[in-house]
Amino acid sequence: MDWSVLTTIIAALAGVSGIWLGWTGKTKAFRAEVVQEATADASLHTDVSYIKRGIDDIKVDVRIQGQRMDGFAERLTRVEESAKQAHKRIDKIEE
Repeated sequence: MDWSVLTTIIAALAGVSGIWLGWTGKTKAFRAEVVQEATADASLHTDVSYIKRGIDDIKVDVRIQGQRMDGFAERLTRVEESAKQAHKRIDKIEE
């Protein structure tokens, strides 16, 4: 067998094995990228869900605070009316 034929066969085998190794590496990298993106998407979805629950909790707290403020405003109005009537009675007693 001639050296040039042997060299050609070795070069062809090296080219084919290079293509095969490259394709295998690219497929492996693509799979790893898909797994990484899926993990990132799941993490993002979990974070958004956590934020939504937090916002809902804050809305409930704000609603409760609003109701408490309405109650305080009503009580304050009653106290002011009572104080006004008391001042009128005191003014009558002083006269």
